[in-house]
Amino acid sequence: MIKVRNLTKRYGDKVAVDDLSFSVKPGRVTGFLGPNGSGKSTTMRMILGLDAPTSGIATINGKCYSHHTAPLHRVGSLLDAHSTHPSRSAFDHLMALAHTHGIPRTRVDWVLKMTGIDKVARMKAGAFSLGMTQRLGVAAALIGDPSVLIFDEPVNGLDPEGVQWIRSVMKKMARRGRTVFVSSHLMSEMALTADHLIVIGQGKLLADMSMAEFREQAGSWVRVVSPEANVLRGLLDRDEARFTVHSPDTFDVSGVEAGRIGHLAASCGIPLLELTPQSESLEDAFMRLTGESVEYRGVGR
Repeated sequence: MIKVRNLTKRYGDKVAVDDLSFSVKPGRVTGFLGPNGSGKSTTMRMILGLDAPTSGIATINGKCYSHHTAPLHRVGSLLDAHSTHPSRSAFDHLMALAHTHGIPRTRVDWVLKMTGIDKVARMKAGAFSLGMTQRLGVAAALIGDPSVLIFDEPVNGLDPEGVQWIRSVMKKMARRGRTVFVSSHLMSEMALTADHLIVIGQGKLLADMSMAEFREQAGSWVRVVSPEANVLRGLLDRDEARFTVHSPDTFDVSGVEAGRIGHLAASCGIPLLELTPQSESLEDAFMRLTGESVEYRGVGR
């Protein structure tokens, strides 16, 4: 388990992480979401002891990372896949890590095969594509068979097969009781991977909830098309419905279920040309939640 308590990081006058508290539990994939510049990577670096917090504490299985005597057996992480020395082969890189913890060569062979880079194990890492480099980073994270996995944007550079593969790896690890903590700014990817979400913006906690709860909070409405739209809206006003009118015969209504609208229209003899439940995409829900926390905004043409 990962526990973050009142974690704060300042760089001069800039507050990168602001009194952040949350827990990442085993047995599920926890997605860590936020706009660019929200403090996700800084938080992960503090969890792994790579940055010192200004205040607060982060622990892994009850201890700060630096207090674990054999950290590769406790925590596997992928923060920067390009940290591998470019002149070292994938095999030599993993063997160097293995020697620090007494890990046998058989484990190195296993993670090379598991990540699909066993056939290029003797190739220098500097010649790897971005996708192959990401796979090597995952192999390094798994080499100690750790109970906690921390991945920062692991799908970067992966092709569709690779994205599906890393998604499967994270889900399998979670089902086996591991703690899986993965950052992303892609709500669409987390919708397919995460069981739980932690969302931050400008270093502050915005949401800590299950994916099911997040889906329930997404907005929903009903699209209605009728030649007697004005009459139907007048009847629905009694239900305190909220309307968005698109044309004389088309409107959206929220606060009333489609079944209620259909029953009301039928009982009053009002013809319906369309009655379609609609829902906000998870990406739109994420944008609505984090909209005020976006630090960098582009301007459309």
